[in-house]
Amino acid sequence: MSLQTKLQNVTQEFQKLQADMAKAVEARERLGTQLSENELVKTEFEKLEPLNDVYKLIGPVLVKQDQAEAKTNVNTRLDFIKGEIKRVEAQIKDIETKSELKKAEYIAAQTAFEQQQSQQVSP
Repeated sequence: MSLQTKLQNVTQEFQKLQADMAKAVEARERLGTQLSENELVKTEFEKLEPLNDVYKLIGPVLVKQDQAEAKTNVNTRLDFIKGEIKRVEAQIKDIETKSELKKAEYIAAQTAFEQQQSQQVSP
């Protein structure tokens, strides 16, 4: 494989890693928003009296829901979101590591390509 081809391949792989990073960061931001929203709901649930009614929006209709069930659903959702955040953060770290390695590989390939070019120009 020529140095130019290798350089192009490394560049494409690095760009793919950058795109994967952007998707992972976007997912992390979305999960952070969901976490905040659900923590706010949990805080509001803590203020409820046992006789207060809780309603759940299903489509265009508000349906009465058992307060204990609603609290359990929110806590379950919070646990799930926290688990997803950990998974996405691990994915981000993995992509960062791969990006750094690919960046070093790119620099090495670029340097070798430039040396080859300068040797071809100089007789």
